[in-house]
Amino acid sequence: MSVDTTAPERLAAEPPKVRPFAPFEWMIAGRYLRSRRREAFISVIAIFSFLGIMLGVATLIIVMAVMNGFRQELVSKILGINGHILVQPLDRPFDDFDAVNERLAKLKGVRATIPFVEGQALISGPNGGFGALIRGIRAADLAKMPMVHDNPVGGSFNGFDISGGVALGSRLASSLGVRVGDNITLVSPRGAQTPFGVSPRTKAYPVVAVFQIGMSEYDATFVFMPQEEAQAYFNQDGRITAIDVFLDNPDLSGALKGTIETASGRSVLVTDWRQRNVTFFSALEVERNLMFIILTLIVVVAALNIISGLTMLVKDKAHDIAILRTMGATSGSVLRIFFITGAAIGIVGTIAGFILGTVFCLNIESIRQFVSWLTRTELFSPEIYFLSKLPAVMDVGETLTVLVMAMLLSFAATIYPARKAAKLDPVEAMRYE
Repeated sequence: MSVDTTAPERLAAEPPKVRPFAPFEWMIAGRYLRSRRREAFISVIAIFSFLGIMLGVATLIIVMAVMNGFRQELVSKILGINGHILVQPLDRPFDDFDAVNERLAKLKGVRATIPFVEGQALISGPNGGFGALIRGIRAADLAKMPMVHDNPVGGSFNGFDISGGVALGSRLASSLGVRVGDNITLVSPRGAQTPFGVSPRTKAYPVVAVFQIGMSEYDATFVFMPQEEAQAYFNQDGRITAIDVFLDNPDLSGALKGTIETASGRSVLVTDWRQRNVTFFSALEVERNLMFIILTLIVVVAALNIISGLTMLVKDKAHDIAILRTMGATSGSVLRIFFITGAAIGIVGTIAGFILGTVFCLNIESIRQFVSWLTRTELFSPEIYFLSKLPAVMDVGETLTVLVMAMLLSFAATIYPARKAAKLDPVEAMRYE
């Protein structure tokens, strides 16, 4: 019976198998991340890579949150004073609006319907005159607009139908220099017909309420008036301009347009809120996408720093790699050591960026006010940005996308230097030592 005497020698020659990401691989990667005097420059590159990823991720989260908040606030303000769907007459004036309004109010998915009279006029006060949008509305319908009805900064909407007065936006009242109880004068070119032509209509009204929506454009232009008074002022006896339809779900406005048009029972033009603001929201979407692409480049640059730092580290540690290989470490172990080294920078930088961005978003209005006070400048002018404060709304899906993207870029950046380290020939590395 023959005995295989080479078996012990073969077993001795074979290095023991090590499972991937073994403790010694993490230990060596951790030592490579710690700064030493001889590798100070490499450590500086690693620090800049970490800072680049952290700031890139934080900036992306902050900017996307501000863009989301900006859009959400604008939509809520726009839809708080304008209906989700606007119904306008086509073939004849809206003289049967009561019947149409009753039919539309009964539709499934319709939360409220508001018939109104609308016209433009010059409004003047002690400080001068300004153009204004006059909207005639009943008190019961005004109560369906909580953004206006529940936000008076002066006066009250009680008895609005019989008040014979008007309600002004806060910025318009400030520009005119009037307060509750003062009189304003409305001048409309659509006045009485005379033998010499149409004469402008001029009439004074007391200010019974001042409201604040929070969107500067609306606060500076809107004037609410009792519906019957507006019909008389604009020569619309028994008629209205249009009906605003408010839905339970604004996103279903497109699907309900046909139903509303059929239920009207007459020739009408039906438009939803997206159609009326298509240019504005398209511009916001394009700006949002471009900002995401541009700011992603910050993370890409930081990832490139990881490549350069690890490449230099591989060159510097060539002797160590050769010793590890001669001691039995496989090329896979060497690859994973440098992968852990680079990935650690990316993961820690991404987590730090997430924390920084979240803290910034949660306190963004306080930070804006502090910076404005410090620099004596207005960083978020309501006249330019329409809103009176800086909003920030973090979206879970977008935030996860940013975090995953940053980590994947960091992982991808480690592949080239890690493979280069794994392919290093230990004999060539030891020859020149």
